[in-house]
Amino acid sequence: MKTYILTLLFSLTSFLGLAQSEIEMADKFRADGKIYVVIAVVLVILIGLFIYLMSLDKKVSALEKEIKK
Repeated sequence: MKTYILTLLFSLTSFLGLAQSEIEMADKFRADGKIYVVIAVVLVILIGLFIYLMSLDKKVSALEKEIKK
């Protein structure tokens, strides 16, 4: 679980470095107040992917244990 949290943390810090450039579309979204909707959708997608990966990892681990028996 700690590795998943660290992976998420490092992934988010890399996105912060990319967010430093000026993008007109982002300025428009920010001015309209829609940037929060975009951020929320991206976060929901990322959280869903991480949950899916964790459940897939549990299933693979269970299959590996079953094969070793």
